[in-house]
Amino acid sequence: MLYEDRVDALVAPKGALEMLSQDEISRMSDDSGSLHSLFRSCALAILNCGSDSDDANAVMEEFKDFDVRIIQQERGVKLQLKNAPASAFVDGKMISSVREMLFSVLRDIIFTYHEYNLARGLDSASSDKITNVVFELLRNANVFRRIQSPDMVVCWGGHSIARNEYDYTKRVGHQLGLRELNICTGCGPGAMKGPMKGAAIAHAKQRIHTGVYLGLTEPGIIAAESPNPIVNKLVIMPDIEKRLEAFVRTGHGIIVFPGGAGTAEEILYILGILLHPKNANVPFPLIFTGPKESADYFEQIHAFIGDVLGKEAQEKYQIIIEDEVAVARAMKQGLEDVRHYRKAHQDAFYYNWKLFIPEEFQHPFEPTHDKVRGLNLHFGQETHLLAADLRRAFSSIVAGNVKAQGVAYIKEFGPFEIHGDKLLLEKLDALLQAFVTQQRMKLPGSEYIPCYKVVTG
Repeated sequence: MLYEDRVDALVAPKGALEMLSQDEISRMSDDSGSLHSLFRSCALAILNCGSDSDDANAVMEEFKDFDVRIIQQERGVKLQLKNAPASAFVDGKMISSVREMLFSVLRDIIFTYHEYNLARGLDSASSDKITNVVFELLRNANVFRRIQSPDMVVCWGGHSIARNEYDYTKRVGHQLGLRELNICTGCGPGAMKGPMKGAAIAHAKQRIHTGVYLGLTEPGIIAAESPNPIVNKLVIMPDIEKRLEAFVRTGHGIIVFPGGAGTAEEILYILGILLHPKNANVPFPLIFTGPKESADYFEQIHAFIGDVLGKEAQEKYQIIIEDEVAVARAMKQGLEDVRHYRKAHQDAFYYNWKLFIPEEFQHPFEPTHDKVRGLNLHFGQETHLLAADLRRAFSSIVAGNVKAQGVAYIKEFGPFEIHGDKLLLEKLDALLQAFVTQQRMKLPGSEYIPCYKVVTG
């Protein structure tokens, strides 16, 4: 039945998931259980793709009458949708990409929580165990391909970026696609959508019909950054740490576009890993790029990295401004270095087993006021450890900005307080203030109220 902005529908899967056990259906259908609530919120985010909102609570309030039920039939499973966003349908029929992603969510939630019971089982797991779990989650999602050469470029950047920055991400994606490279992003809008859009057009020009547009997200962020419709492989990782590890294990190189706190978190994550002595000789092309109007942004990022992590960290990446062809060529050359290294060390092309990821970057960090206050933001420790806690600081800000649980904490207890060395915090505060001034914390048009307080006194 079709309403103005709501649709009721019975939807069958398309290749992603066709059969469930009675136990799986029972757990997913239990209104009082966490799995049904999780599936409902993630399903709503998928159905609401294309929305301009980055406020998860506002979306849930707008569609508070939405519900989703699993219907087991003799010929397989279907989903019963009630009051779903009409934007997911055309003439009463669900858009194919939305249907695929909807069942990808169901697949990943079931596999994660029924096969691994990740909510309880990995809190104290070893580094190797976590890496293997990330592998198995990606394998279950059918992410891995048999390839002859590295071709997956991870693109990071903000959901709240200026139009000229978005257009530049499309031009870079186009140049990557012309060179037969595939794209992986966080799957949301802005810098996560632009490269995929550009690459899709380039792949069409090159008559490539197997282009991969891989989106990696997690339950805490998906409602605030609904997947864009270009994504043709979507994976819901259980938390931000496993999402970040999935990026660097499946990706062969990374391009960073302008962004806010989430992008800074990603930069600190990869730099912290590359700074570890065990990764000294592992090639991993890392490029920061944007249009000429974003030059000052990258100067700020570059200066911050130099001030807090040092020159060695600055040497792990290159900055290319307003030159999409140079970016694509540099990445293509970097991937050749990756190919030679992987072949020499008999490492797989589809999963970066050789990269060492310290446990400090793997175990989930759920921001609370006590945990944020306790971060070790002091000089005089190993650089990769400082990067790990700086990453957690930015992750806390992301949570306070857009994640439902983080927003709830801020509403109840006030802003997170960030403590540490005075000089380090002054640099951090200046960078964060620049993000606020440039409207990189929230989508343009919405007032930003800081969820953090940098305590320098």
